[in-house]
Amino acid sequence: MTHPHAIVHFEISSKDRAAMKKFYGDVFAWEFKDYDEMNYTTFTAEGGSPGGFNPITDTNSAGTITPYINTPDIADSIKKIKAAGGDVLMEPMEIPTVGHYSMFKDPSGNLMALLQPLPMEG
Repeated sequence: MTHPHAIVHFEISSKDRAAMKKFYGDVFAWEFKDYDEMNYTTFTAEGGSPGGFNPITDTNSAGTITPYINTPDIADSIKKIKAAGGDVLMEPMEIPTVGHYSMFKDPSGNLMALLQPLPMEG
C-alpha cells in the first residue's frame, strides 16, 4: 500500500525524448512508453517511482524536476496548500485512466504536483 502522501511519480524536463530514452535506457536500463499525442514518454525504473519526460517549454525550463505527491483527497490538499502559503497554479485536471492532478508552488517557489489516483478495482 502506498503511503497517502508518498511521491508516486516525477517528471524530468526534456528537449529530445528520443535522446532521453537512449541515455537513461543505456545507463540505467529504464523501460519506456511513448504517448506521442501528448509529446510525452513515461518511464519505469525497477524498484523506484515511475516518471515521465516533460517537454521543455516557456513554463517548464530545462532542469525542472517535478515530484507528484499522492493524495487521497486532492480538494482537501489544495485547501491546505493555500492555507499554508502555497500557490496553486492549476486546479485539478483529469488524466484519463489515471486520476486527477494539480500543480502548485511551495513557499520557496518549487514546482510540485498532486496526484489523486483513480480507485483500484478489486
